[in-house]
Amino acid sequence: MTRNKSERQEQVLAYLERYGSISLGEMTEKFDCSEATARRDLDDLEKTGRVIRTMGGGAKYEGGGIIREVPFREKQGELFREKEVIAERAASLVEEGDVIGLTGGTTTFLIAKALKKRRNITVVTNAVNIAMELADNEELQVVLTGGVLRNKSFELCGPLAEQTVKALNIHKMFMGIDGITEQGVSTYSELEANIASLLMKRSDRTIAVFDRTKIGKSSLFHVAALTELHACITDEKPAASLYKALDLMNVKVYLASMALSDS
Repeated sequence: MTRNKSERQEQVLAYLERYGSISLGEMTEKFDCSEATARRDLDDLEKTGRVIRTMGGGAKYEGGGIIREVPFREKQGELFREKEVIAERAASLVEEGDVIGLTGGTTTFLIAKALKKRRNITVVTNAVNIAMELADNEELQVVLTGGVLRNKSFELCGPLAEQTVKALNIHKMFMGIDGITEQGVSTYSELEANIASLLMKRSDRTIAVFDRTKIGKSSLFHVAALTELHACITDEKPAASLYKALDLMNVKVYLASMALSDS
């Protein structure tokens, strides 16, 4: 049966609301369309904020309570000073000779800015904007992974990025996240969750960096359990239950103080 674009997309959305997810193969079979048409339909539905694209080209339904991804440029101005202080605290943990890992994100971008004048440091990142920020300092070595660019976060993801990371050894990895609960840390993108997880495996220490809006929130894709973290840097003490869980897992919590920074 031939369907027009609007009718087909409404039926796809109804399917997602009922079953939660759909693959490209299911799209082409159930809605009698080409793979290219299926991709365009899911792209259109993603722009409405009602579905989330997944690895492999399919989609999941955007249910209540899940954090929706906000593009980097929109997030950049939110809690800027708080993120800057978190970044300054993170940079204070970096020593000469360190190999540092930075995932993408607004806070990790500010860590890069804080490290820009340093020397004899290697920075490994999958974020194009972070690599460009550091590019004009000849005293720093920057390693940028390959991969497919996610334009909302400027991160390179996928098999090429993962292949690069597998060959590296990192001393300290600063990881931006979209949410942290007692169940662990999470992010919006499945691809970013995969590369972050691999970066953690190649690192001696993983330090999650996040502002207070991420505390107690859960995004769609799980990145790591609290037991896999070594430390956190944030601008506000987590709620008692989360703070206790971090303490039990021997995860050190650094509170970045604006008062100390401004003094």
